[in-house]
Amino acid sequence: MATVRLVALALVLSAAPLAAHDMWIEPSSFVPETGKVVGLRLRVGQDFLGDPIPRDPELIDQFISVDSSGRKPVYGRDGTDPAGLVRVTDPGVVVFGYQSRPKPIVLPATTFNQYLKEEGLDAIAELRERRHQTSSDAREVFERCAKSLVRYGTPADAQADRVLGLTLELVAERNPYTLHAGQDLPVSLTYQGLPLPGALVVAMNRAKPMAKIMARTDSKGRVTFRLPEDGVWLIKAVHMIPAPDGTNADWASFWGSLTFELKSSATGVAAK
Repeated sequence: MATVRLVALALVLSAAPLAAHDMWIEPSSFVPETGKVVGLRLRVGQDFLGDPIPRDPELIDQFISVDSSGRKPVYGRDGTDPAGLVRVTDPGVVVFGYQSRPKPIVLPATTFNQYLKEEGLDAIAELRERRHQTSSDAREVFERCAKSLVRYGTPADAQADRVLGLTLELVAERNPYTLHAGQDLPVSLTYQGLPLPGALVVAMNRAKPMAKIMARTDSKGRVTFRLPEDGVWLIKAVHMIPAPDGTNADWASFWGSLTFELKSSATGVAAK
């Protein structure tokens, strides 16, 4: 497993466009009572502060839930926030997933270079330098690949995260609802279903978003985080490649995220 280090960051945020910001799913409750309706809010922002993304069918490639009864679409009213509403009647961990359709954007050179640095995309920065593009604006097409874990009923190790088939996908390899602060959470990262080595993965707590935990995936696409605090967590990663022919872009990026709530004890009592 990759070595994890806790780093307190004091970032000076530039006026970066939304394409260079994180996107995540924020349920109305991570531990709802069985049978209760959960609202799934889509958020885009930075350092776990985000603006709402109303439901837009033009942007949605897939928006799904997976529980013990199988895989289902997440429904909602177009133009509204929350973007989806789900009622789950069976106990267990429910996995929600959202993938957007590709969206183009043009970024100024300085903004793009800074975003490559902040997201750990060193290989792309080096490739731009070799191509003598460092001072050029960047045409990018990006996709969002967000997941969230919600727990109904008593947690169990067998009720873990599931692979949804998102283009870039973070998967918790232990059920976080059976863990508590100070225990290890192994996480895998895949791109197009294959392990993605050498990618920067970042974890942040909503209460202390500037105290980020960062690690690069090992040769099997895995990292292990020892999460020090209870509360709601966001784990994120970004992958970028040269854009395929026909996309009218220089680069294609994929933004993955995973949200869940770490409980105050392995019995699953909600943190206050």
